[in-house]
Amino acid sequence: MAAPPSRTSLLPLPDSHGLATLAWRLRRYKLPPSGPTDRRQHETPDSFEKSAGQRLETAMESLHRRPNPARAAVLICLFEGSGGGGDSDLRVLLTKRASTLSSHPGEVSFPGGKREEGDADDVTTASREAKEEIGLEPSLVEVVTVLQPYATKNGITVVPVVGILADKNAYRPAPNPAEVEVIFDAPLEMFLRDENRRAEEKEWMGEKYLLHYFDYRTADKNYIISGLTAAMLIRVASVVYQRPPAFAELSPKFWHS
Repeated sequence: MAAPPSRTSLLPLPDSHGLATLAWRLRRYKLPPSGPTDRRQHETPDSFEKSAGQRLETAMESLHRRPNPARAAVLICLFEGSGGGGDSDLRVLLTKRASTLSSHPGEVSFPGGKREEGDADDVTTASREAKEEIGLEPSLVEVVTVLQPYATKNGITVVPVVGILADKNAYRPAPNPAEVEVIFDAPLEMFLRDENRRAEEKEWMGEKYLLHYFDYRTADKNYIISGLTAAMLIRVASVVYQRPPAFAELSPKFWHS
């Protein structure tokens, strides 16, 4: 039998813990079929329950071990907010990239980066990068699923690795100043709402698509979450909450070609 997405032992979450239920459900998430995706890019609620664990493991084994020198992985790390409201209080860790970086300086992103020669798979890449960039120890995160990869215009395959941080208090943020300016978190459900959002129509090789921009404000800072990061957040929120966003996505086909 293929190995599960996380090669570490499962975190000791009590049965009554909302994160335990979420982890159980996400481990059974069914990857979309290979090839171009439906323009709606949503799973029906039934598809979440019908997926079989063995098929999931086989699909992910093939997906995140596929060799590709132009390959990267990001960690989408979810945790429960202080309100303790279960799924309704889920939050996601994000970073603002250092302004000195040559690639996408000052933009909001997930911790992550390109696969290195010693990385066994995409889970290893995402976990290693998260430790290097924001000081998040892999032992604190239970990786529960891997989402469909995205392809950039530059030919890089980016794999979203979804993990759960069971004990937020155990994590001591330590941004690497060479790569990260700020570590912050945002409510996951906001990426399904048509609030504090705008979209810009783009065209590439004759195809029109939308880029989404989400405005998020903390006590002292304003952030704009856009591009591939916004698209992945829409996707993981749709998977977690088992419903589509309240707006049309119209994502570019090349992301999933």
